[in-house]
Amino acid sequence: MSLLELPSNRAEEWRWSDLSALPAYAEAAPTGVVPADLPWIDCEISGPRLLFVDGEFDAAGSDPRGVKVSPVRDRPGTQPLADLAGAEARAGYVIALGANGAASGLVQIVHVSTGGAAHLSNRIMLQANAQASVVETHVGTGWSNLTTAVELGDSARLMRVIRVLKDGGAHTDFAMASVGAGASYAGVALVTGADSARIEHDILISGAGAYAEAGGALLARGTQKLEGVTVLRHATPLGTSRQPWRSVADDRATCSVMAQVKVDRHAQKTDAEQSLKGLLLDRGAQINAKPELEIFADDVKCAHGATVGELDRNALFYLESRGVTPEEAKALLTRAFVADALDRIGEEAVRSACYADVDAWFSTSSLVPSEVEGRP
Repeated sequence: MSLLELPSNRAEEWRWSDLSALPAYAEAAPTGVVPADLPWIDCEISGPRLLFVDGEFDAAGSDPRGVKVSPVRDRPGTQPLADLAGAEARAGYVIALGANGAASGLVQIVHVSTGGAAHLSNRIMLQANAQASVVETHVGTGWSNLTTAVELGDSARLMRVIRVLKDGGAHTDFAMASVGAGASYAGVALVTGADSARIEHDILISGAGAYAEAGGALLARGTQKLEGVTVLRHATPLGTSRQPWRSVADDRATCSVMAQVKVDRHAQKTDAEQSLKGLLLDRGAQINAKPELEIFADDVKCAHGATVGELDRNALFYLESRGVTPEEAKALLTRAFVADALDRIGEEAVRSACYADVDAWFSTSSLVPSEVEGRP
């Protein structure tokens, strides 16, 4: 970690981050063992598939179909871990579509980490009226550190879904997006794995009438520490933004969400909404939520809300009285809770895969450390 001084928890934007294990991952060596079954999503129209193993492109396991594979040597200068990814990346991808272009099916990217540290630097560029759907899935252990630059031309449309399903290790993911006039960017994250994870969006609505969304679902148990961070800036009039986050924490886990909306003086008629909701499945767990509005325009509609609670006992009793087991009742209500974030995924196959990930989270006991299982 000589190239980087890690951010301090004394900085407000890093107050809930757990970066303590990163130096050890940076020094560790990966095993290189790739699982036989990779989490590809079955789709009606099969699109490009990219496989990265420990930060290296695996050509044998990929079908790029026109997607360029090379690291993007950008160093945004706004986020230290993103700067590290830009400097150290040995691989990455570039998705570039011209005006009125469309990706040939869902673009799927699978990242496998086998220990150690893997850095990737990527770029997505859609010119006017182009559209694409991208899903990135992360599995394995070790530290995966990504930075992705997104540029959307006028009326372009991008859906980007991140699935973090790792068995352990750390995951840090930074996306910086610029959204042109009438364009639409939807970023949805589902995090159920990794010992610690931070998903961060920095979005600029740079064109009038644009739409941007960044949010997702964090599901933590054991001693996991999961974090979502969004900064969404409205720089032009008539922009719309949404930040829906749903956090679920069990055992001694911690989920934290820090969401910010900035409305510039000239961004009149802005419509911005933040919805940060947390669900505690155990009194030993913790959920942090910090919504923030910074408004310099006077003709706007901006709303924010943050709530943390427990499962409705009456709803649990009702389900159990109808023959549903307590475990199944708990899972059903939690699934409904995270639906507000996951139902926004436009691709049905991706949405179904995410719900299957949520179901798997309930049925997987290996994520619960023994010291938590055995506590009184």
